[in-house]
Amino acid sequence: MIAVESSDLGWRALAKRQWPLATALLLFMGLEASNFDDGRMWWQVPGSVALFVIAVLAPRRPFDAALAAAAALVASSVLLRWLHVAPAPQMFISGAVFSEVAASMAIVATVVRQATPWRAVLGTTAVLGGIAAAEKLRLSYQLERWQYSEPLSVYYFGGTILLLLSVGTGLYFRARDRDRVRVVEREITAAQDAERMALARELHDVVAHYVTAIVVHSQAGQLNAQAAQQVLPIITQSGNEALTAMRRLVGTLRGASPTGAPPSDLADDVRRLAEESGQPVRLSFDLSVQVPPELGRSVLRLVQESLTNSRKHAHGVSSVDVSLSTSDGHVHVLVEDDGDGQSHAPVGGSGGYGIVGMRERVELLGGTFFAGRREPRGWTVRASLPIA
Repeated sequence: MIAVESSDLGWRALAKRQWPLATALLLFMGLEASNFDDGRMWWQVPGSVALFVIAVLAPRRPFDAALAAAAALVASSVLLRWLHVAPAPQMFISGAVFSEVAASMAIVATVVRQATPWRAVLGTTAVLGGIAAAEKLRLSYQLERWQYSEPLSVYYFGGTILLLLSVGTGLYFRARDRDRVRVVEREITAAQDAERMALARELHDVVAHYVTAIVVHSQAGQLNAQAAQQVLPIITQSGNEALTAMRRLVGTLRGASPTGAPPSDLADDVRRLAEESGQPVRLSFDLSVQVPPELGRSVLRLVQESLTNSRKHAHGVSSVDVSLSTSDGHVHVLVEDDGDGQSHAPVGGSGGYGIVGMRERVELLGGTFFAGRREPRGWTVRASLPIA
């Protein structure tokens, strides 16, 4: 069983939760006071007020509230017995009046709902002990006024019904709290998984792209000493881009505002990617509809990862065709190369997450995705993303 006993409930939250109970108890107390026909009966009000305050504050310290309610019932009963006052109207199950019984039921429900099982049992027993003390110590209003007393079977039957009602209410809300906690935990876990996957995709699509470029060009420089001077500026630029991307990513994780403005022109950004890739890229644009910046960033990541995969996994590539178009409320992405699959391991190894990440990114945006071999040779990546 889940126990949510805590004193962390704020006063505003307590007032929002307990105002119906407070209103009902005040109504009971008002009705009782309107029927007082003896000035001495006002001595029963302090006990009712004490139970009222304890019941309203019970969610903050439920077990302590149960003990305090029992003590208040005993103290009020001793006072009324000493003053020889028969409180009214008494509930048929005990010497306690209506407002005290209602408050006691609310306290039992609260301690059953929030306390640990053993504390719930002890707290309920304490309240029942207070009710029993009221029955034994207080004078009977019916007996004092009309010389009439109900049989004990009525007390036992009525008390059992109200006890079961209180405990059942507490168990019902306890089950609801448990379900709510589970739902919240599932939502938190799902949010954490989504953030983790988004971080993995961003690292793979952005940082790995530049690191791959660094490795490829550094290997070319090692194989050809004359080309070393030519590739060093490219390596430096790729390293700076990787650092910038990492800083932006870390800043986002720390809650900082994005430092860079969103891509203002998707075509220009794709051209820049094609130039940085160092591959024979042929571009085709038919963007008749403005692509939102957020969607444009996802399209850019798809093209970036496709170019990275082509560079890592294919050889003998004579052309890579990149096509972006908009129609029917969608932006269509098509990346095709004419290379052959490599027989050796790609640069830096392959984690196998590139296509998985692209598919997840597209599906999260409500689009469709396909990646596979094309005939007679090469590889195709095709995606369609809704603009609205």
